[in-house]
Amino acid sequence: MQRRVIINHKEHHVISIGNTVVSEEILEEHFVCDLQKCKGACCIEGDSGAPLEESEKAEIEKYYPIVKHLLQPEGIESIEAQGLYVKDNDGDLVTPLIHGNRECAYTIFDENNIAKCAFEKANNDGLIPWRKPISCHLYPVRITKFKAYDAINYDRWDICSAACKLGKSLKVPVYKFLKDSLTRKYGSEWYNELEIAAQLWKEEVQSRKK
Repeated sequence: MQRRVIINHKEHHVISIGNTVVSEEILEEHFVCDLQKCKGACCIEGDSGAPLEESEKAEIEKYYPIVKHLLQPEGIESIEAQGLYVKDNDGDLVTPLIHGNRECAYTIFDENNIAKCAFEKANNDGLIPWRKPISCHLYPVRITKFKAYDAINYDRWDICSAACKLGKSLKVPVYKFLKDSLTRKYGSEWYNELEIAAQLWKEEVQSRKK
């Protein structure tokens, strides 16, 4: 069983599970992607590509030939010019961007002009077992890796305002929206501990209001 601890601070809580430290915002904030409103803007906006884990280089190398036919010509050109993955200005491993644009080179557009991931489409179509980079699957969570632990934080971005509004109306907190991706990253046992911590946190917040 994972070790679960809720550390109290004056203004916030930190939830420690195993070798992770989870921000209370993951439990408190609400989020449900509203693609009809945002049009998949997270595939397009930003200064660099999607963050990649070192192990994901092999996944991209293996499945790129399968998804290549789905890509925009500009995406293929950019990949051939830059490589299947690159280092950004901070030295982090990321997906390449299309030259002259900000969108990820692996971005495709559906019939409603919604930006999506070519790897995810291939996965949905049963062509490959890998869904997409875990950083994309986890958004709006961002993970910062330290020597002793992973810091799991909520990333605020104005392009996701519709997702925040929809999540609030549906009463879906970030950690529940991301159940699949958090389980993919840390396992079902870890996620079960997070759910328990979320309930304890909720009870404590309610008791403080009395």
